[in-house]
Amino acid sequence: MSRQIITITTDFGDTHSYLAQMKGVILSINPEATIIDLTHRIPPQDVVHVAQSLPELVRYFPADTIHIVVVDPGVGSDRKIVYTRFGSQQFVSPDNGCLTGLAHREEPSTIVELADGQYWLPDVSATFHGRDIMAPVAARLSLGLEPTALGPRRDRLVRIKLPEARILPGKVEGEIVSIDSFGNLVTNITAEALADAPRDESVTIRCDDHETLGIYTTYSDQPEMTLIALFGSSGNLEIAIVNDSAKIMLGVRIGEKVVVRW
Repeated sequence: MSRQIITITTDFGDTHSYLAQMKGVILSINPEATIIDLTHRIPPQDVVHVAQSLPELVRYFPADTIHIVVVDPGVGSDRKIVYTRFGSQQFVSPDNGCLTGLAHREEPSTIVELADGQYWLPDVSATFHGRDIMAPVAARLSLGLEPTALGPRRDRLVRIKLPEARILPGKVEGEIVSIDSFGNLVTNITAEALADAPRDESVTIRCDDHETLGIYTTYSDQPEMTLIALFGSSGNLEIAIVNDSAKIMLGVRIGEKVVVRW
């Protein structure tokens, strides 16, 4: 149990000591914890982005992994911090909608409010609950603390509205919801949403003023520097430039509309 995995997802970026402080707290309580950074490049305070990203980020982790999520624009306010279990995965996070994407896929089996301060650090900053509350709680959970000891159970989580693709006759409307490190544009249009769409050049994919024809299987299906649409590893439609960055070449951002027609 002492070597249990704890992951951390934040909007801290890679240049500040905040993350190191959280890891120090965890290791001070459980020196044998295995700590994994999922990502620290969530756009600052972007709860919608982390809510959309979490299902893909955590889906391949072993049972009982503890995931800390610190994207917390309401830190210091009356928003709650919760322990939540979805299936075999555990989460310690603000209750601000950041778990909405997970909740869309599966209802949580356990929600507990973090209310018992004996499991926190002695001095709690009003602006860094990730270090002073979430990190020590996760570390103690990794040592076998029962979640029910943390505070009262709750019936529901705060949920936020996430952008969803619209399925219309001969058309699906969606948007870019993330951009990966290669500059590929990931949409919220799933393979299921395009189940009735052809894959040949009779289908048109348009983003901003840019257009490509056909939905392909791999990047190598088209020549270098070609604009291409394909389903990525997440199962969602992606728009890419073969061997280059669509983000840079197209100059579009998260939230840009994408329309697939046939």
